[in-house]
Amino acid sequence: MTILHIDSSITGDDSVSRKLTAATVERLLAADPSATIVRRDLAAEPLDHISLAAFADTSVVDEFLAADTVVIGAPMYNFSVPSQLKAWIDRVSVAGKTFRYTDSGPEGLAKGKRVIIAVSRGGFYAIEHAWEHVESYLTGLFNFFGIEPEFVHADGVNYGPEQREAGIEKGLAEVEALAA
Repeated sequence: MTILHIDSSITGDDSVSRKLTAATVERLLAADPSATIVRRDLAAEPLDHISLAAFADTSVVDEFLAADTVVIGAPMYNFSVPSQLKAWIDRVSVAGKTFRYTDSGPEGLAKGKRVIIAVSRGGFYAIEHAWEHVESYLTGLFNFFGIEPEFVHADGVNYGPEQREAGIEKGLAEVEALAA
């Protein structure tokens, strides 16, 4: 099994989403110690924003398609995903690779892949909240690729130290509840 581990938080060791992605990868490795980990840190090594020249480079989409499981850290920045993660999304959203258009509408071409997304949010935003554009966006995106993503959440992490710890503990409990 190949696990693609993607982090996009700019806060380094203080990152809640990085804590959750690390715990998720550890859980997956405990179930399959022979798994190969491919790591992409989008904050440390950001991708350029999409351009015609960049779009011709298929290495990012090929890396995504080669993975059996993808673990993504998606902190909420200004009600959406970080621009570093959006640059990655633009590289994997490729007609003919991850989706195609048919006479009956779009068809996802990345079926069978497992995607686990660690969402961290400073406040409390349920998916139906008007300002929540992380989980709702990523659900739509991966559904478009033919994938039903799984989520773990740490909410309210900017409400003070106690709530931060409670949010992290809740997120880690959700990681433990994931099917290995």
